[in-house]
Amino acid sequence: MADKRDYYEVLGLNKGANEADIKKAYRKLAKENHPDLHPGDKAAEERFKEINEAYEVLSDADKKARYDQYGFAGVDPNYNAGGAGFEGGFGGFDVGDIFSSFFGGGFGGSTANRNGPRRGESIRVGVTVDFEDAAFGCEKKITFSRIETCPECGGNGCEKGTTPEVCPNCKGTGTVRQTRQTMFGTMQTTSECPQCGGKGKIIHQPCKNCHGTGTVRRQKTIAVNIPAGIDNNQTISLSGEGHAGSNGGPNGDLLITVSIRPHKTFTREGTSVFCSMNISVTNAILGAEVEVPTIDGTVKYKIPEGTQSGTVFRLRGKGIPFIQGNGRGDQFVTVNVDIPKSLTKEQRELVEKLAESLDGKSTFKHRFGRKK
Repeated sequence: MADKRDYYEVLGLNKGANEADIKKAYRKLAKENHPDLHPGDKAAEERFKEINEAYEVLSDADKKARYDQYGFAGVDPNYNAGGAGFEGGFGGFDVGDIFSSFFGGGFGGSTANRNGPRRGESIRVGVTVDFEDAAFGCEKKITFSRIETCPECGGNGCEKGTTPEVCPNCKGTGTVRQTRQTMFGTMQTTSECPQCGGKGKIIHQPCKNCHGTGTVRRQKTIAVNIPAGIDNNQTISLSGEGHAGSNGGPNGDLLITVSIRPHKTFTREGTSVFCSMNISVTNAILGAEVEVPTIDGTVKYKIPEGTQSGTVFRLRGKGIPFIQGNGRGDQFVTVNVDIPKSLTKEQRELVEKLAESLDGKSTFKHRFGRKK
């Protein structure tokens, strides 16, 4: 591996090139050296692999940072250039061992607590409810799939009547340590135990129900209480209803995101409800008591005389209940005055008389070619 070319050199770039330059150079070279364009050309195939390897490292921010600082040893713990300096290795040991001693497990991260209790992953599901159900609350049944502790073996992965053996190599820790002498002194490295695969135990007779995993996947249906006042895309969290934890860890949570179906009459913003309604021109002029739709049903409301089209009235306490605490929001009603499109002769004469009374003259007679 000592003859590996610098990744920046492979892509024809200077060290420190930005993301856009790296992507542009890669696309150009990958297209030029693609094996489909050079069938049977082993050299082109090797160049293509080299280009992809360089791009895989330089396009990843973390890998690029390690490569810029430590060279190949920063991205390949097995790399050793036979004493080519720090960037290539120190000949007598792998630079990856240095990272292992300082960071506990090399590039794979710490393994010290890998067999301790681990919380299970949470599960996300969605449920759709009607407008009124979201406003006043309801109960919904939710069906989902989750990982549960195997009921046959209790989660230990062994057939009934047997128990797992503590790994004799790592003494149940799942990790092994090696001590090496380096130019910096004595260094310790920690890695996954090869005998038990990092589990800390060896199962000789796996459970037939879970095949030694200790868990099974099952469908579960639960009744969920949708609280009154919940809004669109809000999430309900049910603690402990998610996937099973491992090594005695707690279950994850069930996260239920609520979607609300649109209503044909109402819309909402937070706890406020909005709707519109039409009233006749005579009711707008004279005022009237009308029936207004609300999420509780129709209520009577006094429209004042002289109401203009587009006027918004407020009905206090007729909105959405507050999801936490007492009280409710308000409802806002936009009034549209309904202008008739056709009139009988008698109706027209009455309107003209009204116009004469209001304006002092009839503009309608002149419009239709009639004079007083």
